[in-house]
Order: sequence, then structure tokens, then C-alpha cells
Amino acid sequence: MQPAVPLFPEQASTVAARVDALYFFLLAVSGFFAGLIFFLIIYFAVKYRRRSESEPPPPRIAGDLRLEAFWTLVPLAITVVIFVWSAVLYVALARPPEDAMEIFVVARQWMWKFQHPDGQQEINELHVPAGRPIKLVMATQDVIHSFFVPAFRVKQDVVPGRYTTVWFEATKPGSYHLFCAEYCGTAHSAMIGRVVVLEPKQYEAWLGGALQTPEARLAGGARPAESLAAMGGKLFQRLGCATCHRLEGRGIGPVLAGLFDSEVRLQDGRTVKADESYLRESILNPQAKIVAGFQPLMPSFQGRVREDEIQQLIAYIKSLGPKVAGPEKR
Repeated sequence: MQPAVPLFPEQASTVAARVDALYFFLLAVSGFFAGLIFFLIIYFAVKYRRRSESEPPPPRIAGDLRLEAFWTLVPLAITVVIFVWSAVLYVALARPPEDAMEIFVVARQWMWKFQHPDGQQEINELHVPAGRPIKLVMATQDVIHSFFVPAFRVKQDVVPGRYTTVWFEATKPGSYHLFCAEYCGTAHSAMIGRVVVLEPKQYEAWLGGALQTPEARLAGGARPAESLAAMGGKLFQRLGCATCHRLEGRGIGPVLAGLFDSEVRLQDGRTVKADESYLRESILNPQAKIVAGFQPLMPSFQGRVREDEIQQLIAYIKSLGPKVAGPEKR
């Protein structure tokens, strides 16, 4: 006997029920007014039809201000409810909690690559703990993609040239489908994966490699010897970045300690926030935004570092503590 096919995906995240509630409300409102309009069209067509050639036309009906106000104010009120409800839900989906665990994602034709803070890397499979917010910082190596997990009710485009973020908190252990929801080429339909939600203790065991198959270890899922930030630190030294960006004292380039999430003043007088997109642009196109007080001397690393390596560098910059104060001049 074939199992029943559910009409909607399982609700497996903290926001899934809220998204469904708004969806069903919109569906109910649309269905009600569609049915009402359809009924009134049929009713008036029958009631006021001309039954014979000799029958005079029906008298003209005078306008009613109360009726006009009713069918103006009622749709307005419903629209305001929809707007406020949607805005509140949008803000909740757009602002990840402060304690969210950050995972970097690289999309490319036709696969998903995930990098965990401890250095684990996965292809087309993402392991996360249940009951903990997860923030995904996503970039694409080629064309536009879209990260979509129906059971979590989250979908976010991954746009070339910048980072996009999405967050979720899974509530039920299990395996959930992951799709690319934006046409990205001939093998778009094959760009699928899964999100595996584990109990916290099982997730810790997975981090240690206890739950991983030999195939997963060969694919890069085994516990690495160093964290993502540590790998970024080694890459930082290998590329020669430390020559200009010193951790102590002023160098040719700006000090990176305490840079992330701070306000940066540019030569043209603007102030920008040093988020992931700013750091990525500064690595690939350093002449785009010159920091006030510095010369445009940094070379571009476009083509010299991969997207996953850029994410490692950003993880290293994030890991740096506050700016070290140099000795005071007397």
C-alpha cells in the first residue's frame, strides 16, 4: 500500500508554522473574495437579465455613500493587516539571533558546499543540531542560485558578487530536502541535497567523526585538524597579507583586529559597515572602497583565491579580537 502524499511539507522549524499561518490567511482571503465576486456576477446576471424584447430596461440605481465607504474601508483594513503581519514575519526571518551558529555556503553548478566553524566541509549535505539557530552566509561561484528547504519554510537567493544570509532553527531531528529554487543551467534539477538535523549530543558525536561513514570522510566531512579561522589565518600569511595588515601598530593597510561589524570611514566621506560583503569586496576589488587615511596600494586577489578561501579569510578576520592599542607617545 502506497503511503499518503502530504499536501504540504512537514513543519520542522520555528518559523514554519508562522509562515503557514500567513499563507493560509492569504489563501482564505483570496478564496473568499474570488467566491464572492463569482457568486455576485452569476446572481446579478440572472436577477437583472432582460426576459423579453418588450421588457423595459431596469431603472438606474442611485449610489450609496455608505456602501462605497464599506467596500473601500474593509479591503483597506484587510490590506493593512496583511502588511503588518508580513512585515513582522519578514523582520523575524531577516534578523538571525545573536547566538546563531554561522556556517559558510558556496553554491556552484551544480552543488552546495558547506564549511562549519570547526573546519568540517560537506558537499550537498548539511548537518545541524536541533534547537539551535543556524545562520548561513552564502556566496555563489558562478550564476545565481537559491537555497530552499521546504520543511523549514526558508528560501534565499544566492547572488553573484555579494553575500546573502538566511537563518533557521530546526525543531525536529530528521533528514530534509534541499533544493536550488532558481534555474541555474542544464543540470539545475540535479542540484539537490539534504539537511540532516541531529540531537545536540548526536551532533557533537558527528563533529567528532563518530557518526560519519567512510564515504563522508572521503568527501571532506571528517573532523579536520584545524578550524575555519585557523585555515584562514594560514592563508592570510601565505598570501602575504600580514605584511601590510599588522595586528599591532599601524601598517600600510588598515588594522583588521576589531574590524568586522564596525563602521569604516572612507576617503570620499562615506561610512560603511564592515560586514561579510564589505570584506569580500575589499579582497577582490580593494579599489572600490578606500579607507580614509590609506593609499590605494592593495592588489586585487580576483582569480587568486576561491570562494571557500575567501570565507576562510573572513572567518579569520572575524576571529581577531579588538584592536591592540600601541604604546602611547609622549
